[in-house]
Amino acid sequence: MTSSLNPSQNNGIKEDVVVVMVPFLLQGHLNPLLHISRLISSYNLPIHYICYTDKIKQVKNRVHGWDPLTTSNIHFHEFPNPPSRGQYSSDKSEFESQKIVIPLLEESLMLREPVGAFLLEVSKNTRRVVVIYDSLMASVVQDVVSLPNAEAYCFNVVPAFMISSMYLEDELIRLHLPSFIGKFVVRFLLPRGFEFPNNLPSYKSSFIPEFMDFIIMQHVQNNFCSGNLYNTCKEIEGPYLDVLARFDRLLGRGTKQWAIDPLLPIVTINNDDDQNNMIHRHECLKWLDKQEPNSVLLVSFGTTTSLSTEQIKELAIGLEKSQQKFIWIVSDVLLKEGEQVQIPKGYEERVQGRGFVVKDWAPQLEILGHSATGGFLTHCGWNSILESVTMGIPLATWPMVFDQPRNAVLITNVLKIGIEVKDWERRDELITSTTIETTIRKLMASPEGNEVRKNMVELGKKVRQSNSVGGNSKKAMDSFIAHITRS
Repeated sequence: MTSSLNPSQNNGIKEDVVVVMVPFLLQGHLNPLLHISRLISSYNLPIHYICYTDKIKQVKNRVHGWDPLTTSNIHFHEFPNPPSRGQYSSDKSEFESQKIVIPLLEESLMLREPVGAFLLEVSKNTRRVVVIYDSLMASVVQDVVSLPNAEAYCFNVVPAFMISSMYLEDELIRLHLPSFIGKFVVRFLLPRGFEFPNNLPSYKSSFIPEFMDFIIMQHVQNNFCSGNLYNTCKEIEGPYLDVLARFDRLLGRGTKQWAIDPLLPIVTINNDDDQNNMIHRHECLKWLDKQEPNSVLLVSFGTTTSLSTEQIKELAIGLEKSQQKFIWIVSDVLLKEGEQVQIPKGYEERVQGRGFVVKDWAPQLEILGHSATGGFLTHCGWNSILESVTMGIPLATWPMVFDQPRNAVLITNVLKIGIEVKDWERRDELITSTTIETTIRKLMASPEGNEVRKNMVELGKKVRQSNSVGGNSKKAMDSFIAHITRS
């Protein structure tokens, strides 16, 4: 539902605790905050999810695994879309293609006034307003400090591995401590015997300056945070969460920390399931029903990916030559020339029965939860990684931009739940069909792939258990709810 313009109109009844969600404008940020809304709403707390009209429409249309419109205490409040600022061309490289996010950075800053007004109205008839904001929206919600009955909690979409490594490399530590002691102090913070992998991809190679400057600005302004929520869990990133907690103590912030993943509903679809709803299921799920367990590779690159026409062709040929079954979602891939993705002529006919090409939106979570799915070729977006881990599906890594290059290192070098397709050092090279074919075969049908699969299955089981009664994530969420509803 969409909330009324005046959120305080509740017939004069003063609510106890109201939670307001303030997401960043990229799909990979909109979605997890909606999933948190689902979890918190299960504790019978009212949720207001606020954003621009087009972004709310986008997140509603792309959510999978559950229906937010059937959850009575999740309310959507839409702000009018900002004036069109045009789009930046993505005609050079994967690095330069990041410029398509620059309008979103500008549009997010425009939300400070309407968000502030909304929070003021909510606060008038509420004992406590709890604001959960994306880490990239700190400047937007900074006026929360003017409300005596409001407190704000930062939600970190990217992994703890990414954030803690930023401190390690002086990207954030220099904002708090003199540079000549910063790195020494951070090294001291590391648990005994703990080391980050060597030669991590540099931030300068994976973030355009405009985006990195924006991230630093949000970090500098984030001085009113009452605690951090992390889109991860101890089973995946325990040591890195410890590093972040130590850093908070070093700075005397005493900030509380809750690692609450998995946020997703656990979806497992077997071949004989859901026969009564076949008419409403996506065609690719019906196709999966006919395949053997663990036999299909999902190929999907998220919503901000840019590939050349030549790279699309090599990918198509590599999938075909691998002789492995696959589902390839091409709807979200952007061509560097800004054109629509064109797969090779006659390709779908050649791979018919073995390959399924999806040209519109596809239910990724349900695909990963299907018993026929046995691997995922991914751009290494953190949400996609978490979906795979939750479902126990091993990965083939092809990082593109942002946090993805370091996420790929976490997957292949640290957790050992994936196999590398594209080394970040070769980011400007064309990945040949032979490389793609070899990696797919290795993941889906080799001793090395079997070992990676075993690691992922074991980790997935631990992550799912963490959300059960007595599990780390369940206890963290219970702790957070007890904190924000305290007397």
